[in-house]
Amino acid sequence: MDNKVKEPLFYAKASCETMMRKFDAPDLPPVERFHYHAGVFLSGVYQTYELCKDERYFDYMKKWVDTYVDENGAVSCYQKGQLDDIQPGILLFPLLERTGDERYKKALDELLPVVKNFPRNEVGGFWHKEWYPNQMWLDGLYMGGPICTLYAKAFDKPEYMEIPIEQAKLMCEHTKDPVTGLWFHAWDATREAVWADKETGLAPEFWGRSIGWVPVALLNELDSIPETNPGYNEIVKMTKELIEAICKFQSEDGRWYQVVNKGGVEGNWLENSCSCLYTAAICKAVRKGILDAKYLEQAKKGYEGVIRSLEWEGEDLLIGNICVGTGVGNYQYYCDRPTSTNDLHGVGAFLIMCTEVHKALY
Repeated sequence: MDNKVKEPLFYAKASCETMMRKFDAPDLPPVERFHYHAGVFLSGVYQTYELCKDERYFDYMKKWVDTYVDENGAVSCYQKGQLDDIQPGILLFPLLERTGDERYKKALDELLPVVKNFPRNEVGGFWHKEWYPNQMWLDGLYMGGPICTLYAKAFDKPEYMEIPIEQAKLMCEHTKDPVTGLWFHAWDATREAVWADKETGLAPEFWGRSIGWVPVALLNELDSIPETNPGYNEIVKMTKELIEAICKFQSEDGRWYQVVNKGGVEGNWLENSCSCLYTAAICKAVRKGILDAKYLEQAKKGYEGVIRSLEWEGEDLLIGNICVGTGVGNYQYYCDRPTSTNDLHGVGAFLIMCTEVHKALY
């Protein structure tokens, strides 16, 4: 392969093909788990399908979902105590629309009340997981938000439209830094978590991928929230301000750092999954008229920075510099996290970036 940067759909398809060669759909890790790692990857596969219309991609997504949704619409192998296991439900919407199979609707009817009834802390924010009581993590906005707005729009369930709007407002209120405009990784309402500042309850750092989930989630929600909804403009405002803050910390390479605001500090490194999510968010925000078109220059720089970091192994596309799944910690903790190659949430972020860059720039 030559080193010239090609159109994004080329890389998206190469990545899908690489992963489909490696994993039969039911074998996507974590095996026997209805979980967001496969969910975000297959969201990217579906977005690629929408652009190229290769039916194998749609069938691959369907095959994975059908491993976990039985003939009666019951969902298996998920934990009701974490929003991470609700996120793949977003794949049920295109399957229902395409096939008309009511079991996908039944599956949604099973999953959505889990979000509605999820444990909340004293201010009304969802716990990240039932074993992290009172803690709000940025990741949760992506795991439980877009599925709610899609459900509300598809089935006229207005109460589900309000849930992600409320959660985003609470997360912004409690994690946004007034100095940088970035959002801290997490907030503990009780200030008891080992990582929590005893005065503010905040995590100590701005972790790249956690921030990346936020604008991607909010922009997806804005596809479903009516402009007449009182929360619409608030979501637009927080999305715009967060992306503008993110853009201030882009590196010369084009990518962003694992700890976003500390580029050049010893131990920090350029991380691909957050770089993909930020680039995707910029592109979609411009397309939706939320950001000025001048920001597409930064999106192009981000895209090219990620592409230059890729490697090939024969026909297989290798996406490296992806932080593995990570809890909340201090600066050294984030810097010391291992990286992986073709990790599912990293590949998912990459596919989301490629499809958004394609729509905005090609």
